[in-house]
Amino acid sequence: MRTPWDRLRQAVSFELLGLMIATPLGAWVFDAKPEDFGVLVIIGASMATGWNYLFNWLFDHALLRWQGHVRKTVPQRVIHAIAFEAGLTVGFLPVTAWWLGVSLWEALLVDIAFSAFYLVYAFVFTWAYDTVFPVRTTATASASEDAAA
Repeated sequence: MRTPWDRLRQAVSFELLGLMIATPLGAWVFDAKPEDFGVLVIIGASMATGWNYLFNWLFDHALLRWQGHVRKTVPQRVIHAIAFEAGLTVGFLPVTAWWLGVSLWEALLVDIAFSAFYLVYAFVFTWAYDTVFPVRTTATASASEDAAA
């Protein structure tokens, strides 16, 4: 299991890199000023940072319980990315509608575009992060790390 410090590093680095990519890309796609669209991206990133920490903690605990370790297979990584984005979309939808002053349906279209981008990004980022910062492979080591943190 990852330590709380490692989870924080993962969540913050995920969001910062995502901001640097999503703001200009989203402003271009939706024909908006980068600074205006950037505010929505920052709101979403703030929500996503908290959700990232909680979701990854829950997902790792589920993997540890079900299979005795937290290493993810490719199908598990796909499920991980889809479930993360689905949860975030549910929370972000009313915020998007409010900030942009659009209907929930129009906000859903914006959120689908965000989700499509972040779905691919989450898959690639998490795989790269797990490669650069691997977790211990035994349930005992993981449990002792969680207890110590």
